[in-house]
Amino acid sequence: MEGTNPVNKKLAAALSGGAVLVLALTGCSSEEDNKELNAWAKQVCDPVPAQNSKITAAYAAITKAAKDTTSTPEELQKTDSQAFQDLADGYQARATVIDKAGAPPGVEGGAQKQQDAVKKLTALSTAYADLKKQVDELDTKDQGKFASGLKTVSAEMKKMENQRNSALTALKNLEEGDTKQALTEQAGCKQASASAAATDS
Repeated sequence: MEGTNPVNKKLAAALSGGAVLVLALTGCSSEEDNKELNAWAKQVCDPVPAQNSKITAAYAAITKAAKDTTSTPEELQKTDSQAFQDLADGYQARATVIDKAGAPPGVEGGAQKQQDAVKKLTALSTAYADLKKQVDELDTKDQGKFASGLKTVSAEMKKMENQRNSALTALKNLEEGDTKQALTEQAGCKQASASAAATDS
């Protein structure tokens, strides 16, 4: 659909860079050992591969739809709606895991950093859920209205850039110092890091 494809490309472009958010809890390993902190890190890292897979697949689906010039409005709506739902679920799952894990033990300011990460990830999840609602309400019977609606969704995505960056910053703050060392020794976070390297190569 010539009228909708350029808009969907803009939507995919607006999403670019968001994938880095799922990789915030990775880095260099350390030989230091802290059993309590390591136990906390394991709880946080174990679900990371599954969360990453869901989020990455959602971005890939939107990108693929953007490149498909033969997609109908109905097909675009279905793809984007599911992708936004998966993004909302993925980031909410990350927030829930960090919330249940609690503050990293023995880390100065850990409770505040943990709560900030949960808050920012939950807000990001809610924002993606709202975009899903917008996409679901688009008029697929009228190509002009549908293209206009996608343009609005794309504009909303651009507005979310600061929100995504804020969530990324909150995660980076949570992983500083001893916390980062503990997280990067966990299999789940190592797997996420390896997957990112394979994707970038």
